[in-house]
Amino acid sequence: MQDNKPQVQEDLERVGVTNLRTLVLTEWKGRKYTFTPKIELTLDLDRKRRGAHMSRLVESITETIEEEIVLRHGSLEEVGKSILLRLEKKHPYNRAQISLETDLVIPRKTPKTGKTTMESYGVFVEVSYAGGAYRKTLRVNVLGNTVCPHAMQQTGGRTHIQRAESMLELETPYDNVIDLEDMVDCVEKAFPSEIYSLLKTEDEIYLVEKMFANPKFVEDVTRGIIDAARKKFRACRIRVKTISQESIHRHDVIAESSTES
Repeated sequence: MQDNKPQVQEDLERVGVTNLRTLVLTEWKGRKYTFTPKIELTLDLDRKRRGAHMSRLVESITETIEEEIVLRHGSLEEVGKSILLRLEKKHPYNRAQISLETDLVIPRKTPKTGKTTMESYGVFVEVSYAGGAYRKTLRVNVLGNTVCPHAMQQTGGRTHIQRAESMLELETPYDNVIDLEDMVDCVEKAFPSEIYSLLKTEDEIYLVEKMFANPKFVEDVTRGIIDAARKKFRACRIRVKTISQESIHRHDVIAESSTES
């Protein structure tokens, strides 16, 4: 039935499955990772076909994931490309893309007491095929803080602090090797200080002093990420967005920019 002509013959840009969750295993630089990503897999559909064979899309995902149990891929984008290559054999397309949205957990050491803490960062990986070439989009979301320099200047050293979240997105050719952890570090270092799930008293003192020694507006954080990403990553379209959850206002503050490297 999917191969029949539809009543309204119109090309569709993206057809597929979304909000599919499964288990993905990867190994990167000697470390093993376990993810349960939310997956979206789509392809183009021409006007001559009524529908896509959805089972073939899901089959391409599950067969690739089964192979992960035996042989881990090196990165999430390798998993994505492997699924697109398998789908190509099952379902014709001119353009296709797959995205995997999940959490990346990185072990950290607290700054003074050296306690191990597991920190979670939101990541998004998309692999697309069009015009005979593969591209990828990588995105990380990182929590940090902003410390108002204006209030500090006006009050003789006292100021308000708020939690902020920055997003760094890189669009680049598929073969450009980029480490998601490097992206996280690029964002984290732009904040007045990093933040942790676990802190002992000595760690808290250290972080508060570090924040107050380096107060930043949300604009400063965003510019710092842009500058660091441009220096660190080559051949990328870079987009950065920071939202600061203001502690003494009813509104939040946003800063956003994009550039090329």
